[in-house]
Amino acid sequence: MNELSKVEAATDTTPEPVVIPVEAYISEDYARAERDKLWRNCWLQAGRVEDLPEVGSYITYEILDDSVLIVRVAEGEAANGAEGKIKAYRNVCTHRGRRLVDTPKGERNAHGRRNNFVCGFHAWTFEIDGSCSYIQSREDWGPKLCEDVTRLGEVQIDTWGGFVWINLDPEAEPLRAYLEPAATMLDPFQLQDMRPRWRKWTIFDCNWKVALEAFDETYHVPGTHPEFTEFGDFVGWGRQQGKHSHIGYDTGDGPKENASKLRLGAGDPRVTTAQMQKYTWEGVNTNTTQTLVDVAQRLPEELPEGTSATDVLKYWLETSRQIDAERGVIWPEVDAAHVAASGTAWQIFPNQQIGHAVNNMLCYQARPCGYDPDKCIFEVAVYELYPDGEAPETQWEYADPSAFPHVLLQDFSNMAAVQQGMKMGGYAGNIPNPKAEGAVISLHRNLARYMGTGEPQELG
Repeated sequence: MNELSKVEAATDTTPEPVVIPVEAYISEDYARAERDKLWRNCWLQAGRVEDLPEVGSYITYEILDDSVLIVRVAEGEAANGAEGKIKAYRNVCTHRGRRLVDTPKGERNAHGRRNNFVCGFHAWTFEIDGSCSYIQSREDWGPKLCEDVTRLGEVQIDTWGGFVWINLDPEAEPLRAYLEPAATMLDPFQLQDMRPRWRKWTIFDCNWKVALEAFDETYHVPGTHPEFTEFGDFVGWGRQQGKHSHIGYDTGDGPKENASKLRLGAGDPRVTTAQMQKYTWEGVNTNTTQTLVDVAQRLPEELPEGTSATDVLKYWLETSRQIDAERGVIWPEVDAAHVAASGTAWQIFPNQQIGHAVNNMLCYQARPCGYDPDKCIFEVAVYELYPDGEAPETQWEYADPSAFPHVLLQDFSNMAAVQQGMKMGGYAGNIPNPKAEGAVISLHRNLARYMGTGEPQELG
C-alpha cells in the first residue's frame, strides 16, 4: 500500500457526533496546565530557514514562559540538529537566569545577526556554538565552573518544508515521525521553495483554539462569507490523520482537482472562476497569485461558452504554469489524484495550519498570550514561488485586527463573540459537524491525550 492509499483508507469513516466541553477554551487552570503538558512536549513551528541566511543569523521563539534562541552556526542547506547547521538554545544566561536576547517591544520576535551574544546583566558572553567565551572573574569559581556548567542549554531542532521546528522535550520523537502522514502528503508541493509575500501577527480576545478552529473547516462559509456562495457550493470535510488532520472540499461530479485550493467557480466556470479569483485577491490577498488572477480574467474571452469545467481548469492552470515558467517560476509536478487527496489544508498539531497549493501557501498559527485563556497571539503568512533572487524581504509585522483584508475580518468577527458565548451559564458544550468540522474534533481528541481532560463526549 503506498502512502497516498494509506491516507485515503484512513479517511473513509465520518466520526460519531460529539460534544466538546468548554474547559479547554475558558478554564484558567487548563490554560496554565498547557505549558507543561502540551507546549513543552510538542514540535512547534518557530520560523523559516530563510530567516537564517548567514552564519550568526538568529531568531527567537516564545511560548508562555519559554524563549528559544535559534542560530545558524554553519553554512549549508541541512539544518537539523544532527547536521548542526542550525542550533536552538534556551534563551537564558547560565549565570543568573537573565534572558539573553530580548524581544523588542511591539515585535513578534527578536531577529538579526551577531558574532556572539552578551548578557546584559554581567556581560557573560556566549559564542554561536553555545559555548561561554567570557566570564568576569572566572577564577573565583575555581575548576568547577566548567564548560558543561556554563554553555547554553540546547533545545531539539529540525527542519521540514522550509520551516524550523523546535521541541523543548529532550526525549521527543523525531520530527519526521511526529509530522506523518502530513509530511508525506505535503512533500510533493515543495513548500521549502516558497517565500513569504506578507506576514502579519496580532492579538485576539479569544483562546488560541477558538482562533485556529475558525480556519479548520469550511462549514462557516455560507454564514460568515455568504458572498462566496455566488461562486459555488463550499461543502467540505475534515478528517483526523493521527496527531494531525486535513480539510478539503467535496467535488461531486466536478474535476478531482477541484478539491484543492486552486478550484473553479460554479455555473459557467470561465466567468465565475474569473470573478472568484478577483474577489479573493482583493478581499483576502491569499490563496492565489497575480499570475493565476490575470489568467483567470482572460478565461471568458479565450475559451468558448460551454467549455467543460475540466477543460477550463486544465487551461487555467497550464497557461498559468507556462507563464510563470517563462519568468523563472517553476511549479512542482504533483499528480492530480495526490492533489485531490491532500485537500486544501493540513492542521499540524497543536497549533499550525498549512493551506497548500502547487504555487502558493497560506499558513495560520495561534498560541497563548500569557496565561489568560481569553487572549491569544494569531499569525497569518502568505507564501508563493518567486524567480531566484526576486523574493521580497519580509519580516513579521504587527497589525491591528481591523487592518486585515475584509474577508479575514469576517472570520475575526466571530472570535471574541464565541469566546464570550461559551462562558454562558448552562452552556452544554460545542457540537461540531462530524463531517465538515472533523478537524475540530481531531484537535480536541489529541489535546485530551496530552492534557488528560477534555475528551469529546458522545452526543445524546
